[in-house]
Amino acid sequence: MARFDYVRAHSIAEALQLLGEAGLISRPLAGGTDVMVFVRNEKPPFDRLVDISRVPEMKIIERRGDEVFIGAAVTFTEAEQNALLREVAGCLAEACRSVGGPAVRNAGTLGGNVANAAACADSLPALACLDAVAHVRSLTGERSFLLNELIQGANRTAIRPGELLTHFTFPVPPAGVRSAFLKLGRRNAQAISRLSMAAAGRLDAAGRVDYARLAPGAAMPRPQRFTEVEALLLGQAPTDELLAAAGAKTAEVMIGVTGRRWSTEYKEIAIQAMAEQTLRRVLCQ
Repeated sequence: MARFDYVRAHSIAEALQLLGEAGLISRPLAGGTDVMVFVRNEKPPFDRLVDISRVPEMKIIERRGDEVFIGAAVTFTEAEQNALLREVAGCLAEACRSVGGPAVRNAGTLGGNVANAAACADSLPALACLDAVAHVRSLTGERSFLLNELIQGANRTAIRPGELLTHFTFPVPPAGVRSAFLKLGRRNAQAISRLSMAAAGRLDAAGRVDYARLAPGAAMPRPQRFTEVEALLLGQAPTDELLAAAGAKTAEVMIGVTGRRWSTEYKEIAIQAMAEQTLRRVLCQ
């Protein structure tokens, strides 16, 4: 394993000072579930890791007015077990529950999952479905991004050297909105997502859809909502025919962005079924 230095930060301010220290290439370390695998096989592109896993400000989950605040160092286990997230962001709690095994969930963090920017990251579709904003800080100020702005492609983000992803915020969904997450892997446990899907929805007093969100995972270059599918649902009763049409539209939108490739024959059918199933959970049960 390659050699590098390690230091622990006890506050965001200290972490930023360490990350910006001249003469060293420093990178933040949260759960380490990705970086420790990487450095066993590759020469690390850094001289030092700055451990931010115990920074108190980055471990908070709370409601602040009409927004939910989640620190980037919150682990998957902490997110999955949090009562507030289970109440207002069920899709995110479910996504966190689906990650790896207990050891990975106990160490891995939401911020690390996003900053690593793997297309198969389970938290990405859930956060996109919730319209989450990522907040990044440096010694010179703060920047905020929607996820499809932060993530620029596979394992590429807009985060600059010396910057730290500190937290996420998203608006509290309207009363009565339900959300869900579905994952497809090669096996039933500890599997990397082949496809995933997050959805949120609500019916009005007349039984018609008045709120709809749909975001796939491991299907697109960047996380995003499928607004074309959402528009198809709004104002309609969630019949079997409508949900089947929404599933077909989901596959159409995906192929429109990615084109057809060797995996499309499989993914076209799978993503259609996953969209229909996830929407059925939030609109019909």
